[in-house]
Amino acid sequence: MTTTKTKGKEGKVLRQSAINRFVHWATALSIFILILTGLGQMPLYNRYNVTKLPGAEWLGDYFITIGLHYLAAVLLIFITFYHLINAFIRKEFDIFPRRGDLKESYLIIKAMFTKGQEPPSHKYLAEQRLAYLFIGGNVLLLILTGLIKMYKNVPGVELSSSLLYWTTMLHNIGTVLLILGIVGHLAAFLIKENRALLPGMFTGYIDHDYVKHRHSLWYKDLQSQDKVQPQPDASLGLSSKNNTHIPAKSSSM
Repeated sequence: MTTTKTKGKEGKVLRQSAINRFVHWATALSIFILILTGLGQMPLYNRYNVTKLPGAEWLGDYFITIGLHYLAAVLLIFITFYHLINAFIRKEFDIFPRRGDLKESYLIIKAMFTKGQEPPSHKYLAEQRLAYLFIGGNVLLLILTGLIKMYKNVPGVELSSSLLYWTTMLHNIGTVLLILGIVGHLAAFLIKENRALLPGMFTGYIDHDYVKHRHSLWYKDLQSQDKVQPQPDASLGLSSKNNTHIPAKSSSM
């Protein structure tokens, strides 16, 4: 993805391309609708009088919730395969888990609580790659079991009761694990060190000095590709106001 110097972007590095932001928010929207409507199929909203709240009556309508559930499922399947195909075509695997991520995650978390030094990181921290694996694995599980649950509704199709039982159980377990994964993903931003990453999912850009110090391995890669220009380090008391900066060209997540 080609970028140029943009007014107001000095001191920033492009971390998330427009494609990545689209994938992220489309995935978030589809999962939110799937969870909301999936709970309606149980049906929890009628049982606990949620439908009596203003504007919530539709949550108790089976045909509305099942229709929205299917539409959100189609969106999630499309986004999932779009993301994977795009990653392999562009050979962008920054977010994919690597050997040693468990140990590196432990060292990073330990450093957060002990105020020690973190190990040098690439574009994504090790725990972010593990979170991607956990959430992504559950998404794939829900897609597979969801397709089986849809297939059983096709006229003339008969599936064994044991297959339907385990499909439903795995679908429900996957839903619970996905919700826990999302809660953990959001809770990570309660940690001060992670908050500088938030703007990346809205504007695409994060702070240059943050990248240089916390994602030093990625920063070196960007420098070697002439995608960033060195700036005086603010921690040394040097001003970077008049320094030129070229945002990083990146389209990986």
